[in-house]
Amino acid sequence: MENTHGRRVRLYPEDVVAGAFGNRYATDYYEGYLPTGPAAHLLTAGGVVGWVASAHARRGEPTVLEVLGLLADRSGRPLSLDDCAMPAPTSARPELGTFVVVGSSMGAGKTTTASALARGWSRTGLRVGAGKVTGSGSGKDRWMYHDAGAAEIVDFLDFGMASTFGYPPQRLRATMVGIRDALVGRGASVVVLEIADGLLQEETRGLAAGLAGFADGVVLAVADALSAVAGVGIMADLGAPVRAVSGLLTASPLASREAAAATGLPVLSPAELIAGGALELLNGAAVPA
Repeated sequence: MENTHGRRVRLYPEDVVAGAFGNRYATDYYEGYLPTGPAAHLLTAGGVVGWVASAHARRGEPTVLEVLGLLADRSGRPLSLDDCAMPAPTSARPELGTFVVVGSSMGAGKTTTASALARGWSRTGLRVGAGKVTGSGSGKDRWMYHDAGAAEIVDFLDFGMASTFGYPPQRLRATMVGIRDALVGRGASVVVLEIADGLLQEETRGLAAGLAGFADGVVLAVADALSAVAGVGIMADLGAPVRAVSGLLTASPLASREAAAATGLPVLSPAELIAGGALELLNGAAVPA
């Protein structure tokens, strides 16, 4: 489990930990929901607590927790992460644009792609803001953005949600806009946002439908060429401006050529984004005729 500094610590029987109740939607890990009794499962290393309804065949049994009680304020009122949510920031658009990374599935390379964009821009001296719009609470992605050079980082945790699975669309849409506005308010001149899970997940698809007019560009992270074709088609139906394809697919030059031929879009590996592709996207040079 992650401690308050982001380091993963080993748990032993009888350790006492603090977590936050929430759901989880992770096709490669757990499908989990709020617990209803005195026993619960650790859904994420970040401390999201729930009850596992299904698990990927590769995963072992989840860590079992005994619920000792609820954290409360001085009056005895149970605390919620909502109590710590930042106020809605002033609406603002970044000077150089907002780019959103969406993916075909979990594990498609979304965070690696978003981090590569942040790295590519920050190494040229730009002040980059990075944020994760949806997902389950964990520090891993935040640290990846930080290591890539993002000057400011805001995510859904800052807006009072331990996990976004199950929240109403309007709350998630407001969070996406709020993350962008908060990053701009802190001085970011360009913003990269990551939406978790894949395009078949309800919340992800709903947010993708609102990217037209919000995002200056979308980078689609996929694991294979067929997913690139399907993903570009879904995004086109939603009116979202896909500018390039990246992700795990780019580990294979042959699969990358397949995807480029089938979609007509540039396929850029994380290394290519860092080396100059991110700047080309920013300047519009990577947009196909």
